[in-house]
Amino acid sequence: MIACTIAGSDSGGGAGIQADLKTFQELRVFGTSVITALTAQNTKGVHGIYPATADFVKDQLNAVIDDFDLKAVKTGMLFNAEIVETIVSVLESKEIPLIVDPVMIAKGGASLLKEQATIALKEKLLPVATVCTPNIPEAEVLTGLTIKTEEEIELAGEYLLNLGMQCVVIKGGHLAGKHAIDTVFIRGEKPFKMKTERLKTIHTHGTGCTFSAAITAEIAKGKPLKTAIIEAKKFVQLAIRYPLNIGHGFGPTNHFAYQEHRGICDVQVI
Repeated sequence: MIACTIAGSDSGGGAGIQADLKTFQELRVFGTSVITALTAQNTKGVHGIYPATADFVKDQLNAVIDDFDLKAVKTGMLFNAEIVETIVSVLESKEIPLIVDPVMIAKGGASLLKEQATIALKEKLLPVATVCTPNIPEAEVLTGLTIKTEEEIELAGEYLLNLGMQCVVIKGGHLAGKHAIDTVFIRGEKPFKMKTERLKTIHTHGTGCTFSAAITAEIAKGKPLKTAIIEAKKFVQLAIRYPLNIGHGFGPTNHFAYQEHRGICDVQVI
């Protein structure tokens, strides 16, 4: 099976294109890529961003689609509105599942999405998406809501589904509590939650990229949507639980962990 990631390059290897391709590989999916920007980046922060032109993004994406039978596509860092609009122009006529990770801020705090790109993402990309995977701050930007309670999560999920996508996963890691709880909204179905132990670690660089890439890989393999999301949660939870302990800042997650410890996972579906 073949999947494609459309995202920025992380020279530190923990997020973006690099994290996505590692995740695809560990889940036995062949990964192709479209690079939207180069970053000078490590675990301590983003030190430079050099975006690709929209025309070059289009050339890369058309080259991949022309030669490979893609079973799923995911987007990560898209940087500007021109890139967002270009991706939509290519993909909106294709019947390929699209997983959108609405990357806005790097772990160290650097902005990875310009304001006009946020508007384009909301108005043009999300309506053609299959799945969107915002964390709480991203969901607040996309909906204009303040999200601190379960009721507000419900409102945000319904708001985002109404934009046209099939599924929204609102990640709960930014909310306080003993457990991290993600809420999954699937059109026409009752929402469900994925509850995991909150792990005390700073080695969380690339968790959002890794989670959405794992969903993409599982969908590419033909797994049903709910099954793909739950398996992706197991993948990222193990990646956080067994850190590599490298770098001097927010270290990367461990993409080897799923294959090494896959029998040990505590995702509770409620």
